[in-house]
Amino acid sequence: MKIFFKTGLLFLFFILASNAASAQQQKIVQKATIKTAISCDHCKACPSCGGLLEKTLLKNKGIQMITLDEKNMTIEVIYNSKKTDLATIKNAISKLGYDADDVKADAASYEKLDGCCKA
Repeated sequence: MKIFFKTGLLFLFFILASNAASAQQQKIVQKATIKTAISCDHCKACPSCGGLLEKTLLKNKGIQMITLDEKNMTIEVIYNSKKTDLATIKNAISKLGYDADDVKADAASYEKLDGCCKA
């Protein structure tokens, strides 16, 4: 009977430990919606707008997915919070010539954007 009880406790411990690890893993992947300024309506298809934004940001360590919503002027970013943080992502967006919430676009990068991309 004691062996069964100890085995049951050990099994319960492993279940609780795996649930805690799973909860911790879920917190690592973060989702952020960043407000920007986009004046054109074709950024996703434009290689100098959406293509550049997506390809360049995905090269940054920890960024897993980018979704550009030109209608709402937002960039949704899914990232690994152990590898990067929101401030780093906003700075990377700024360096591409776009505003990122309270971080203004880098002036030199903004000037390199196509005319349709400038707000």
